[in-house]
Amino acid sequence: MRDADTDAGPEQPAGPAPGTRIHSFTDDALGTDDAVALAARVRSGDVSPDELVAAAIARAEKVDAALHAVATPMYDRPRTGSRPTAPLYGVPAFLKDNRDLAGEPTNNGSEAYVARPAESDAPIARQFLSTGLTVIGKSRMPEFGLNASTEFMTGEPTRNPWDLAYSVGASSGGSAALVAAGVVPIAHANDGGGSIRIPAAAAGLVGLKPSRGRHRTDHLARRLPIDLVSEGVVTRTVRDTAAFLAAIEDDWRNPSLVPVGLVEGPAARRLRVGLLVESFSGPPDAETDAAVRRAAAALEDAGHVVDEVRLPIDRSFEDDFLRYWGFLAELVYDTARMMLDRDFDITRADGLGIGLRAYHRRGVHKTPGAIRRLKASALDYATLFERHEVILSPVLRHTTPELGHLSPTTPFDLLQARLADYVAYTPVQNITGTPGISLPLGRTADGRPVGVQLQGAFGDERTLLEVAFLLEEALPFTRIDQPDEPSPTRQPATG
Repeated sequence: MRDADTDAGPEQPAGPAPGTRIHSFTDDALGTDDAVALAARVRSGDVSPDELVAAAIARAEKVDAALHAVATPMYDRPRTGSRPTAPLYGVPAFLKDNRDLAGEPTNNGSEAYVARPAESDAPIARQFLSTGLTVIGKSRMPEFGLNASTEFMTGEPTRNPWDLAYSVGASSGGSAALVAAGVVPIAHANDGGGSIRIPAAAAGLVGLKPSRGRHRTDHLARRLPIDLVSEGVVTRTVRDTAAFLAAIEDDWRNPSLVPVGLVEGPAARRLRVGLLVESFSGPPDAETDAAVRRAAAALEDAGHVVDEVRLPIDRSFEDDFLRYWGFLAELVYDTARMMLDRDFDITRADGLGIGLRAYHRRGVHKTPGAIRRLKASALDYATLFERHEVILSPVLRHTTPELGHLSPTTPFDLLQARLADYVAYTPVQNITGTPGISLPLGRTADGRPVGVQLQGAFGDERTLLEVAFLLEEALPFTRIDQPDEPSPTRQPATG
């Protein structure tokens, strides 16, 4: 499935040998607890927020020389913006490097400028802090979140702690690496084409992309033709993701959406689940397919009805999404000096971003039609939920690739073909504004995580979380520090 084209751009620097795993779990104040457990320990007086922060900093310093996941360390100036009664008070976390935090730079993963300290907190940063989380740094991402791997033109890539030779996904790659490696139990992420779900799948985490409008949004995003981006977190447990979503609703609730509330486990009702395996690019690879079908079997064993479905969206969706992605790239690069920094040097910008900008410029007359068709696709997609409450699918068409496969130094046409082959299941939720969650339900033969996605109707995160709790119980997630077991998605040998 992955091409063998030799014209892959400049040779990448040698990195760790495949199979090198790293984590920071140890017998300290954090232990192996998730965020909910840590917050409970803080409330009981068993541990202090300062002890948790100190442990997280020590863990970051232990592993980040290998991971390259921290964009801005704030170890001498952690930010806690909430009352001690907040649900996640005292738990250390990272904020992704594309949202402003007062006094800290926001570099958007770019090598084309050096950001000045932000004057105020972004709306989502305020909401993130309202949950009681303590921000101890900002996490790395590829330039402007345009790539599906956290790689750069010249700097070190962010590496996957499960195997340092492999991609950790993107664009919330730094956050995913830090949570998977045990530095913190929860970290901020956002998703404009899969950027919560992709790194969650690559790093063995839970990653929920909420419905459009579920959280606070800045005024510029609301003025776009289609607001693709949803804000959330990556975590190691479903209950942490559920607790975060409930906590941000305590801060602000969209009156046009049904509240999610605190989801604490599976529901008793019988659901109709659609199994969506085929993408526009074809079926997934064998290990991904096996993980999805294993999840389907677990749902059937729990009494739910599962039947195969096809995506009711025209094939033009792929080209239209690429054109809109290019429109956003052009908007960012053409306004960078005004919106970001007057010293922004476009000659040092990311190869993928510049390629997307040029692609859009060549066919700018096609953009209005593409946007019109993309908006209409939401109605087509909604027909899936006339007969089903949940859709089960892959997150990605193949397992996470080795670093270099999606490098921005790769010629644009080749890189874009690789991205289309890889990111085949997640953009639909960004266009339609619907929720999706990645769960770590599979493993490759060599032990790397494989993500499975649950898709839901607009505003119905509750059902997704209920099903996620069920699958977490039926197919327990594996932490990176736990012993390897035979891969449940490995195909039996024949001969």
